[in-house]
Amino acid sequence: MSFEEIIAKGGFVVWVLLGYSLLALTIIIERFVQFHLLGRAPELDGLDVEGFKAAETAGQGPECTLIAAMLAASREGVMDLSRVATRVGSEQLQRMERGFRTLAILGNTAPLLGLLGTIVGMIKAFMVIEQAGGRVDAQALAGGIWEAMLTTGVGLAVAIPILLLLHLLEGMADRRAQSMRSCASLMLERLPHGELTPADDSGPSHHREGGAHAV
Repeated sequence: MSFEEIIAKGGFVVWVLLGYSLLALTIIIERFVQFHLLGRAPELDGLDVEGFKAAETAGQGPECTLIAAMLAASREGVMDLSRVATRVGSEQLQRMERGFRTLAILGNTAPLLGLLGTIVGMIKAFMVIEQAGGRVDAQALAGGIWEAMLTTGVGLAVAIPILLLLHLLEGMADRRAQSMRSCASLMLERLPHGELTPADDSGPSHHREGGAHAV
């Protein structure tokens, strides 16, 4: 079956699912480009005071932004630098997760939308049977049923790649969040008290799925 036939048989629901796939593809490409531009996470093994200061201007990744913010706050005399780490880390994490909720909505509602199209198609098929008084050609009936089932197949075909790629992106964001947490923890542990005054060890807060928790 060609793409044109799928559009013609599926009707309005397939058009909506096509819009779903285009929107999801746009978000996914944009997110992968952004993660690529972040570069690799810095190596933390053996990182000391001079290493933190060098990392401050070494790159554009979230870890470097976190280090720069904590060092800047230390120079300004801020005592509770763990709060600075939590605030900056959460901001960076939210930027990395931008569009994730939209992808989750698209991936979770696409099968339901396809199922809705199937139910509507089945209702129409049985209405035809009723109007014909039960005397319906079996071949014609089978054709109507598979056309109705088409939207469910399209919905699943749209949803599965979206959800798989969303989980991949979430894993990438989680790894960078853990890297930021490690950076903050090492800065609070290894830098002298004259540079930083450690308080509670807190990392960036993660707000996915509506609940805040430490990464």
